[in-house]
Amino acid sequence: MEPDPTKRFSSRVEDYIRYRPSYPQAILAWLERECRPTAAAQIADIGSGTGILSRLLLDFGCEVFGVEPNAGMRAGAERLLAGEPRFHSVDGRAEATTLPAASVDFVTAGQAFHWFDQVAARGEFRRILKPNGWVVLLWNERLVTPGFLTEYEDLLQRLSTDYGRVDHRQIGAEAIDRFFGHGQWLAASFPNHQDFDWEGLRGRLLSSSYAPLPGSPHYQPMIEELAAIFATYQHSGQVRVVYETRVYAGLLRGQAT
Repeated sequence: MEPDPTKRFSSRVEDYIRYRPSYPQAILAWLERECRPTAAAQIADIGSGTGILSRLLLDFGCEVFGVEPNAGMRAGAERLLAGEPRFHSVDGRAEATTLPAASVDFVTAGQAFHWFDQVAARGEFRRILKPNGWVVLLWNERLVTPGFLTEYEDLLQRLSTDYGRVDHRQIGAEAIDRFFGHGQWLAASFPNHQDFDWEGLRGRLLSSSYAPLPGSPHYQPMIEELAAIFATYQHSGQVRVVYETRVYAGLLRGQAT
C-alpha cells in the first residue's frame, strides 16, 4: 500500500469520481445560519480531490480554491469543473497550500482531513484565513446497521489493507477539540445515502484507499465475497449504503480576530 497519502488515490480517480458520495444540500442551510457565508465568500477547499465538496460550494455561489496535492485527483476536478470560472485549481497540500496570507474567508476540508498533519495544517489554516475566518470540516461516516452493512464492514475489517487506521470513526470530539485549540466549535450531522447496483458497489469499494487492487492476494477473495453479500441483500438489483454526514465548524484558537 502506498505510504504517501498524497499518492494513495492515483489509481482510483475514475472510481472516486463515479462512486463517492456527495454531501447533503441541507449542510448549506446550516452553514448559512451558523457561519453566515455569502456568495461572495472566498473558500480554500483543502484536499479537494475530484471536487465533490467544491461543487457544493460553487453551487452556493462562492469562489473556491481547490487545494489538492495528487495530480490525478486534481486533473479530475479540473475536468469536471472546467466550466466554473469561480473554481481555481491549486497544486498544494494542507500543510503548505501556497495561498497568500489572510486571503480566504473560509477553510473547508472533507474526507481528506484524516490524512493531514493536523498540527502543521492548523498553522497553515491560521495563516491563510482572514480575521474571524471559519474552518469547516465535514465527512461522510458510513453507518454499520444489521444485515448488509454489517457484513460489508466485516469484509473490510478482514480483507482490506489498513482500513482500521484510516476509518473516520476514529476522529471523535476530543480530536476535533484539540484541532480547534480547545476553543468554541459547532457540530451537526445529516443523513445521507447511496443506492448501488453491483457495478456501483464494486466501484464504491475500489474507490477506497484501503481496498486491495488487482494483483493483491486479497483482491479476488474480496470481490467474490462482496458479490456474495450483494446477492444476499440486494432488492430489485440494488443495495443501500447509509451514512451520517458529520460537520464541525469553528474558529481556530489564537487566530487573528
